[in-house]
Amino acid sequence: MTVTQEGARTYEVRTYGCQMNVHDSERLSGLLEDAGYVPAPDGEAADVVVFNTCAVRENADNRLYGNLGHLRPAKMSNPRMQIAVGGCLAQKDQGEIVRKAPWVDVVFGTHNIGSLPVLLERARIAGEAQVELKESLEVFPSTLPTKRESAYAAWVAISVGCNNTCTFCIVPSLRGKEKDRRPGDVLSEVQTLVGQGVLEVTLLGQNVNTYGVEFGDRLAFGKLLRSCGDIDGLERVRFTSPHPAAFTDDVIAAMAETPNVMHQLHMPLQSGSDRVLRAMRRSYRAERYLGIIERVRAAMPDAAISTDIIVGFPGETEDDFQATLDVVRQSRFANAFTFQYSIRPGTPAATMPDQIPKEVVQERYERLVALQEEISWEENKKQVGRTLEVLVAEGEGRKDDTTRRLSGRASDNRLVHFAVGAETPRPGDMVTVEVTYAAPHHLVADGGALSVRRTRAGDAWESRQGTPSGSGAGVLLGMPTIGRPAPSATPTSTCSTS
Repeated sequence: MTVTQEGARTYEVRTYGCQMNVHDSERLSGLLEDAGYVPAPDGEAADVVVFNTCAVRENADNRLYGNLGHLRPAKMSNPRMQIAVGGCLAQKDQGEIVRKAPWVDVVFGTHNIGSLPVLLERARIAGEAQVELKESLEVFPSTLPTKRESAYAAWVAISVGCNNTCTFCIVPSLRGKEKDRRPGDVLSEVQTLVGQGVLEVTLLGQNVNTYGVEFGDRLAFGKLLRSCGDIDGLERVRFTSPHPAAFTDDVIAAMAETPNVMHQLHMPLQSGSDRVLRAMRRSYRAERYLGIIERVRAAMPDAAISTDIIVGFPGETEDDFQATLDVVRQSRFANAFTFQYSIRPGTPAATMPDQIPKEVVQERYERLVALQEEISWEENKKQVGRTLEVLVAEGEGRKDDTTRRLSGRASDNRLVHFAVGAETPRPGDMVTVEVTYAAPHHLVADGGALSVRRTRAGDAWESRQGTPSGSGAGVLLGMPTIGRPAPSATPTSTCSTS
């Protein structure tokens, strides 16, 4: 057993999937530290390894069992080590995990993450695996202790669960029906975060713009955005992911009229074919989607819009695919997160006829990616010569050490790599830069920062540097990140259910 200066047991949380899972992992870390565990030092085996799993990504189960297999020798040589598996795949497979990997100590689901410390202790005392999965939410996750990965940006969950029945998605059956937090609770959490130095929050929900359905206010989300504008010290507000069917003009007005709500929108399309959208049970059509894009850009001409698209859904014809390409051309997305359809057991689409051959899906996928790369590059080239305010991030630029640049996000969420001037900013500080070069997925400002604004968030980041770092485990699988709430090797979003 790894021994710290106080003899505390160490832990590591490994996260797979969407932003909701990333946020849940912050809760899991907070719960474990509240129970006396400490993060395992980098490069050292942890006494407790927690897998927070995803059931949406392709081959998610194979990846989980492969990783569990890699840990088996360490577990066999150190019986005091404990392994826990939670999240969507745990909720789906339940007792199957212990059957396939009997060296796992704890299995818990999406509705009872707060039970983890108790289950670990129960497994240690009983000497046998503890499997506990609830069918409904015990407590809203935001009431649990949290260890935030970022000092300057934070996720804030406003709802959990989903009331939609998209045929490609298993999330509603794993996370349950939508549950909304009261606006006062959300705003209180945001206010507390700002008091701790946070400058940017991202409001999270499986379908964030249906917020209010549980307490009967269909305009609640737009009101919440406007209320965020009244919080002193909160500089940036983002949200993900809205559903096109529920996207209303009052939200567009709130975005345009609230100064700290960013002109950036991630709105899943999934397909540009009305026939495929109908088969997916997506309750909007291409015309409605394009109408939203048009109204957003009329209110905010500088808005950067991104999306999710699935290629090769069962029954998709070449004409259907061409309809998707047409919507992509008209929408001029800043970027798109594109996915090849593959069967997800437990979803209606898994048993649909006319599954598309892999080689056909691959060829269509490559054409879509090539078109979107061309559009993204053209849109980014329009940024050259512009002056942008960038929130300096930690770990966004993989080549920053060799290029001697720092990285961060502009207000529209574009990634910017910039040269360091006379003053070196800290993560959480704001810099003003002039864009000198554009690539499809990032911008470069090699003239150095025109100005550096030191912030409370930078102070908060600096104060953290004297404390032990966490496990550093990022998001291993998933879709688009919004802003910089947590270190992430791969862009992610809320399960592409919106």
